[in-house]
Amino acid sequence: MSRRLRMWILAAGVLGFAAMFGAACLRLPHFGGEDHPYGDRSVRAALAHRTANVIAAVNFDQRAFDTLGEESILFAAVLGAVVLLRQTREEREVRPAPARVPPPARRYALVLLPVAIVVGLYVVAHGQLSPGGGFQGGVVVATALHLLYIGADYRALERIRPVGVYEVGDAAGEAAYLVLGLAGLLAGSSFLANTVLPYGTFNTLASGGFVPLLNAAVGMEVACAVVVLLARFLDQAVEIEEESGT
Repeated sequence: MSRRLRMWILAAGVLGFAAMFGAACLRLPHFGGEDHPYGDRSVRAALAHRTANVIAAVNFDQRAFDTLGEESILFAAVLGAVVLLRQTREEREVRPAPARVPPPARRYALVLLPVAIVVGLYVVAHGQLSPGGGFQGGVVVATALHLLYIGADYRALERIRPVGVYEVGDAAGEAAYLVLGLAGLLAGSSFLANTVLPYGTFNTLASGGFVPLLNAAVGMEVACAVVVLLARFLDQAVEIEEESGT
């Protein structure tokens, strides 16, 4: 295919997208008006499925397939980091020197570590009820574990952070989301349809149907993914620091 033909194809695609996007924008409600059709429909759908947090209902009920794409992007990023930053034959594992952290900061990190983990798990478990969810809670849990590096040392962090286990957890979280989506198909509905489990009682933990389970799957995948990413980049930083020191 010649360069000129590729440019014509690109131009046709751009013009087609611009035409459709412009037509869609012309039919949007006026900004700042009293008519909010999308917000009103989202709220009604959330209440119909007993989900108190409308944002969670949008993410895991009304557009759960888009959330699968976002989760898969993180999964692919972790996979790429694992492949690119894997240890080669020419590299050797080094033990980093203890972090130079003042004693008050160390004590504060050790006190804050269990609190941060509990808060992260709470955010994941209550995603269908209050602001937060699997993405936010997963990041909190993953970063909370690394407070041990500040409060103790790198070896202590390695003991509670076996990277292989978290790599499996990352894949398991991604697979759990897909399996929950297939349950909708097996039940005679559509992929990721929130029609399999009872919706429960509004504003309780046992509410929202599939939403809490999807939240938990995303929380597991995000927490493990962030741990693996930080582990790979931290290991690289430690090796570079060791090489520059020698």
